Amino acid sequence: MKLTLDALRVIDAIDATGSFAAAGDALFRVPSAITYSVRKLEEDLGVTVFDRSGRRAKLTPAGRELLERGRRLLADAEGLEDRVRRMATGWETELRIAVDDILGAARLMPLLEAFYATACQTPRIRLLTEVYGGPTDALADNRADLAIGVTGELPQQPPLRSITLGWVPFVFCVAADHPLAEHSEPISTDHLRAVRAVVVSDTSRTLPGRSSGFLPEQDVLSVPSLAAKLDAQVRGLGVGFLPTCLAQPEIDAGRLVQRDVGIQREPALFKLVWRADREGRALDWFVRKLTSYEPITDLLDPVSAAGQPGPDTSE
Repeated sequence: MKLTLDALRVIDAIDATGSFAAAGDALFRVPSAITYSVRKLEEDLGVTVFDRSGRRAKLTPAGRELLERGRRLLADAEGLEDRVRRMATGWETELRIAVDDILGAARLMPLLEAFYATACQTPRIRLLTEVYGGPTDALADNRADLAIGVTGELPQQPPLRSITLGWVPFVFCVAADHPLAEHSEPISTDHLRAVRAVVVSDTSRTLPGRSSGFLPEQDVLSVPSLAAKLDAQVRGLGVGFLPTCLAQPEIDAGRLVQRDVGIQREPALFKLVWRADREGRALDWFVRKLTSYEPITDLLDPVSAAGQPGPDTSE
């Protein structure tokens, strides 16, 4: 067979990074090895895979068809490898964990330290940061085996299991020197429409993307992460709702001001969700630990018996 999985991985890396050199960095290979793999594949197949006339390596139509179908082969091969290993040892070859941006991947580092300190036999852990519907989409799109901070309805496929973690409340904030900081409350929709809103872009790829936090005809600044949204609002570049757990330190420091806009954003119910067809010892370990993992659960409001946020016990 002239086509190899390794060649497909090289093409995928070039397409994802935009250059042969960057693909080499991603695959830990020298650029000459990447170039050789592509040239050999093109010679073996008798087709041109990449258009090299521009600054960014661009797939030809034949190359695009090869990669799109090749990605399915890569996914099938990785799935087969994982299934065989789980049958033999119970440990997955790789565990992919998607984390909602509100929680952040950095909060998992102590948990990863504990995991690596055990007798684990899963050689690869991959962390993804997702926004809005991104954690759900990562499960549905087979980019993740486990997702932390899933909100909204779950898709029917693939088969999923879930545990409720808690609620994330939101507050509407503006910079301390923003024109709305001293405006009479509640702030009307017309006054809100006259100022810029800051929103975070949904990272969903296959499921319909979500959007919220802005009004029709309102100027919008879209940013890639909640950290960027928080910074933009502190700098007075726009206004919007923020998770209370992220906004409160800035409010306490006097850099943000909480304002009443006459409406409230409903708290988001965060769930821990995993693919039922990917169960293994590593996944089971993380599920058990994450149900009571304080660096995450301390950010969330508890869920009452009625399925709503528990009573406020703060002083």
